Parts: sequence; C-alpha cells; structure tokens
Amino acid sequence: MASYSLDLRQKIVATHEAGNTSIRKVAEQFQVATKIVQTITRDRRAKSQTRVVLNK
Repeated sequence: MASYSLDLRQKIVATHEAGNTSIRKVAEQFQVATKIVQTITRDRRAKSQTRVVLNK
C-alpha cells in the first residue's frame, strides 16, 4: 500500500464515519481504491477498540 498522509487518512475516516456514505463513494471522492478505504477504516476501528480495552 502506498503511503498516504495522516491528513488524508483522517479525512477518509471522518467522511466514512459521518454516515450514509459507502466505502465506494468515499473512495471515489478521494480518488483512492476501495481497498484503501476499507483498510484505513478497519485499522481505525481496531485501534479504537484497543484504546477502550486499555482504559478499563
């Protein structure tokens, strides 16, 4: 996977998490592959779940 800026990754996650936007639409909007959006959002969810467990 090519290296994408933190800013771009944050925008992709924010757009997808805002709701009512499919992975395909987010990928088209930011001109990246759907697999990139899937990977970024999956990694974000995994990190969020880890933080919740560690904070207990």
